[in-house]
Amino acid sequence: MSIKAVIFDIGGTLMEYRNMPNVWIDYYKTGFEFVRDRLGLNLSDSDIEKSVEVLKNYNPRVKYREKDIAPQIIFGDACAHWDCPFKLDEVIDVFYRSMGLTPYIYPETVAVLEKLRSQGYIIATLTDVATGMPDELHKSYFPELMPYFDMYVSSLSCGYRKPNTKGLEDIAERFCIPAKEMIFIGDEEKDILVAKRFGCKSVLIDRKGRGVQFGQDFTVTDLNEFLEALK
Repeated sequence: MSIKAVIFDIGGTLMEYRNMPNVWIDYYKTGFEFVRDRLGLNLSDSDIEKSVEVLKNYNPRVKYREKDIAPQIIFGDACAHWDCPFKLDEVIDVFYRSMGLTPYIYPETVAVLEKLRSQGYIIATLTDVATGMPDELHKSYFPELMPYFDMYVSSLSCGYRKPNTKGLEDIAERFCIPAKEMIFIGDEEKDILVAKRFGCKSVLIDRKGRGVQFGQDFTVTDLNEFLEALK
């Protein structure tokens, strides 16, 4: 059976953040301090420490979860003890924008997406959003890629993080495509696991040459190799 739909992870697959913290949790304290200073909030160091602990407990690497949670709920909980007026949406926006993330689209990404589009493939995404980051902010880092997606699915939009298969199920239902006619490409173990659980083909993009095996059907080092694998 031929492949009709190509589904991409985004971070580490189509693009990356050049100055992203190696561990997001390490940035939490700095982020809340930036919020305090930028918004002029009357927060003590103890207030910030408590907010950091709350946010840590929502991080799936600390407490594993597949069900995703809206940023307003996460930050609402993290800021619930603040005894000063504030606007929650401003806190969230300032917290993440203070990171100064610099998006870098891989050189071959756009050309490969254009090639897939010209060949008639359905193109979709399945990406996990950073804990507490709004979907619209996440998408704002790669606006040049959005027009190529027939469907954008994130952990927030489908409600579940990989390797839960809900996102792939939503894509299959939208386009009436069976799993065997779909292929998923990503750079992490959970990307391969979600594909195997769902029953579609899996591709690991190993840009750093780690040589890891997660049970993937194919391994490539860039998206041009992926095009060859599709043949």
